[in-house]
Amino acid sequence: MTAVLWVVLPGLLGAPVLAALPGWRAAAVGNIVVCGAMFLAACHLALVWPGERAGPDGLGVVMALLTGLVGFTTAWFSRYFIAAEVAAGRIGPRALRLYHGGFAGLLGLLAGALLTNDVAVTWVFLELAGLLGAGLVMLAGTGAARAAGRRSFVLCGVAGMLALFGVILLHVATGPGWSAMRWQGLGQGLGPGLAGAVGGNGGLAGLAFVFLLVGYGTKAGLVPLHGWLVDAIAEGPAPVSAILSGLVCNVALVVLLRLRGAFAPGTALILLGLGSVLVGAVCVWAQRDVKRVFGFAGIGQNGVVALAFGLGGPAGNFAGLLCMILGTLARTAIFQSVGCAAQVRGGQTMGALAGLSRGQPVLGMTLAAGVVALAGLPPFGLFAAWFMLVSETTRAAPWVSPVLVLALAAGGWALMTKLLHISFDTPPAGARAAPVGAMVLAGAWFDLALVLLLGLAMPAAVLAVLRQAAGP
Repeated sequence: MTAVLWVVLPGLLGAPVLAALPGWRAAAVGNIVVCGAMFLAACHLALVWPGERAGPDGLGVVMALLTGLVGFTTAWFSRYFIAAEVAAGRIGPRALRLYHGGFAGLLGLLAGALLTNDVAVTWVFLELAGLLGAGLVMLAGTGAARAAGRRSFVLCGVAGMLALFGVILLHVATGPGWSAMRWQGLGQGLGPGLAGAVGGNGGLAGLAFVFLLVGYGTKAGLVPLHGWLVDAIAEGPAPVSAILSGLVCNVALVVLLRLRGAFAPGTALILLGLGSVLVGAVCVWAQRDVKRVFGFAGIGQNGVVALAFGLGGPAGNFAGLLCMILGTLARTAIFQSVGCAAQVRGGQTMGALAGLSRGQPVLGMTLAAGVVALAGLPPFGLFAAWFMLVSETTRAAPWVSPVLVLALAAGGWALMTKLLHISFDTPPAGARAAPVGAMVLAGAWFDLALVLLLGLAMPAAVLAVLRQAAGP
């Protein structure tokens, strides 16, 4: 339990300290320190976790480690991103204090949601994280950002209320006491109250599942419950976009996987996931705003994960977990690259970023590597993860397999087409050719290196940990 607190507390305790610092430079460095401490504590937890069976499950530990890693690399990029925003006069002192405090607090809340063993406490952490994320989107300062933040606040708030009602119904269905409301009890069928509810009082338990699925499906950005996500990603600051697209949705997907152990909602997750993959692939083609392109691509990735979790079993859960980890790392690198490119070019439309590889070759190649990874092309790890998923789909749900393959191919083709336009179209008149420092993109390179490594040669120890985390 002490190791868990060391992961959660840096963000929660560091948030008010960072918000109180008078200078943005000190707050930016402090944010890196806080996120770095959280990542190191997550590494320590991963090492000692096998001996702490009373603590969180392996899935929570692995995802907390991913949260710490993405938080640290994004905080590193954020220091340079914020410096450019301050130099351009696009963000004020008050917003800066709220930004750094909110960034650290958001990561702490997400870590708490992953590592707690209580269904209700998970809801509290994730609901607070959603509200804080909406506030961070508004800090971009534009009218569109404020509108997107309000939309996120309302839709995620309503989703949170639905999920809370589901938690209450679940508690009623399992009978008095909270012992059956622990994730490990739900996932392993250890709650006798829940077993009785599902077996003898299925109506109440089924109603609870519907509310939980709608509530957490909204927070995961699954179609048709995705109305808040793309706008928030497109209008928020680039570091916040990376956190929202990956980490916030990841926690909701983890909740859905844990619920599967109690309710076995295979068909529902498969349909939501398949719909998300299809809509994400189609919508990528129609976008002219680059961040919206990758926002819809992220919805497709979340759909792939949901579909894999819906299939269930060791192979389906493992493929879903691997897709979630690798997709998060690739999207983090992409949003860092896009945020940097938008500052250099003064816009984030396809036209504004055209010819990026000509004027900023290092930045263009970093973005290209991220897009190739997200499109599921070898040698990056998502190719292997998708291959496993398609193989398992063909075995367990053959009616899904052809649609899934076509949707993945269409989405990958759309991403590569957008990449060709960004990289090689004629740059707009007056486009700056200012070089981008290597330190700015160091975090993105580290993320992409992990995606490449896990695709080429996954260490046996990592494979064993991921299989254990994926569960039966």
